[in-house]
This record gives sequence, C-alpha cells and structure tokens, in this order.
Amino acid sequence: MSKIIIAGLDGSLRNFGMTKMSYDLVTGQKAVVAMKLIETQKDKNKSVRASSDNLLRAQQIARGVAEFLTDVTTCFAEVPSGGQDYNAVLGFGITIGIYAGIKIPLLEVAPAETKKCTVGTKTASKQEMIEWGFETYPDAPWLTTKRAGQVVPTLKNEHLADAAAICEAGILTPAFSQVLAILAQRAA
Repeated sequence: MSKIIIAGLDGSLRNFGMTKMSYDLVTGQKAVVAMKLIETQKDKNKSVRASSDNLLRAQQIARGVAEFLTDVTTCFAEVPSGGQDYNAVLGFGITIGIYAGIKIPLLEVAPAETKKCTVGTKTASKQEMIEWGFETYPDAPWLTTKRAGQVVPTLKNEHLADAAAICEAGILTPAFSQVLAILAQRAA
C-alpha cells in the first residue's frame, strides 16, 4: 500500500464541499480524484416544521458524506465556530454533528492554517481560494458553466477549493504525521 485516499471537508448546512485526493505515502504526491458539493435549501412550504426541515437536510448531508468517504483512510475538516446569528449557529451545530458521526479519523485544521499554507495569507478571499485551486489542480473535476462560449468556473467552487486547501493544510499537521507513522508500522 503505497497510496491512501484522504479527504478535505468544508462543511456547512447550505453548501457542504468535499475533495478526495490520492496521497502517495513514499513521495507525498497528491492528486484530486473526486469532488462533491452537497447543496441543501430550506423548504419554502410553510406546513413543514423548521426542525423537520433541518433534520432532513442534515440527513441528506450525512448520507452524502458517508458515501463519499467509503474509501478514505483519513479526512481533514475545519470545525466551525463563532456564529453571529441563530441560523449560523444551527448550521455549525449540524456540521459538527455530521463530523462527529464520521467513522474514520478526522483531523481538525484551523481556517487560518488552510489559507496560509495555500494562498500565503490568513485573509485570502473566496476568489483567491478558487484561483489557487484551479492553478494547483487544473485537472480536478471543478464545477463549470459556459459564458460567452467559454467554459468558466462557478463561484460554487469556493467550497471545493476550500476542501482541497483543507487537505493541503491537514497534511502538514502533527496529527497526520502520527497517522502516517501508524500506517507505516502496519505495513512493516
């Protein structure tokens, strides 16, 4: 086993971005092998309770995450914090609950670490993160649309680029070094 599959998760209730990469245990080379964006929206039907709608959306995301991670050895995520209103805090709680239910090692990465190790600044914009992703992984299955006859990236790639960047930052963590040591010991 010289390669493993790792994943980066950029979780939220509305747009949950996931990027899967192969990681060569010998060379450290990485390549994006899959990307997925799970989008949910509030049900506009007034007869549906808000709590029921939130549960259905959380279940949709949890199923999608579980399916995406079936062949993944370990994953990385930014754990949300600091919500400014009820809806943000609710989304954070659902995201953290989904993370807590993941059955493989999940390693936490700070948002500042993610932006610093990829774009070079802790305050990188959404557009800078998308541009970084496209430049670093041009062959990845990015979300695109046609404008004026040209294929261009959509803004939804923000979540996929963030998930790829989370992988980049996660690989540099001491916790991932420990995972690699355990894998090396098992292989020996």
